[in-house]
Amino acid sequence: MHNKFLIAAALAATATVTGTAGAGFAQDMPADGPGPNLVIEVADEGGASKGQIVLDLYADKAPKHVERIVALAKSGAYDGVVFHRVIDGFMAQTGDVEFGKQGGDTAMAGTGGSDMPDLAAEFNDTTFGPGTVGMARSASPDSANSQFFIDLAPAPFLDGEYTVVGQLVEGWDVLGAVKKGDAAANGAVDRPDYMAKVTVAE
Repeated sequence: MHNKFLIAAALAATATVTGTAGAGFAQDMPADGPGPNLVIEVADEGGASKGQIVLDLYADKAPKHVERIVALAKSGAYDGVVFHRVIDGFMAQTGDVEFGKQGGDTAMAGTGGSDMPDLAAEFNDTTFGPGTVGMARSASPDSANSQFFIDLAPAPFLDGEYTVVGQLVEGWDVLGAVKKGDAAANGAVDRPDYMAKVTVAE
C-alpha cells in the first residue's frame, strides 16, 4: 500500500504557494476544449448538493490517463468517492475508488486505486495553474491509477512531475467551497465532501 500523492507531506509542506486564485480566475475561466468533459456533482457529507464542476480532459496530451478516467466514470466507480485531501491554497484530491467511498471507512483513502493496472507517466508541457487537473501518484512516476487532484492555486513546482490530464472549465466557486482538510494532517478531511455523481460528456 502506498500513498498516492505528492511524495506527499514533503512537497505540501515546502511548496511556496501564492494563495488561492480569486475572482479574476473565475472571470477568465479557460475555454472548454474538445473534451471529453468530466461532469462532477459535488455533495456535502449529508448529501446536500454543493453544485457542479466540469473538467475538460486532455485526451491529446494524456490519452491513457484520460481513457482511464473516462472508463472509471462510465462504470460508476467515481460515484460516492470523497475529496479525502484538500489543502487550502494548494489542491483538492479525490478518486480513490478502493478506499474513498462516502459512508464507509475512509481512513485509508489516498492509499488505494482501482482494479486496473497503474499507468505509465504521460508528462506534457502544460503548467500547473489554478484549476489544472493532475493525476496523483506515489514515489514512482509510473504509479498513477484512479486518483486525481485539482489545483486551487498556481503550482508550477509540479510541472514535469505529475501528469496533467485536464482543466477546470466550470464551477470554480463550487471547487473553492469543497471542505478543506487539516493542514497539520497534510490536508486530511474529517467528514469530507464527495463526488455524488460523475458523468462523461463527449
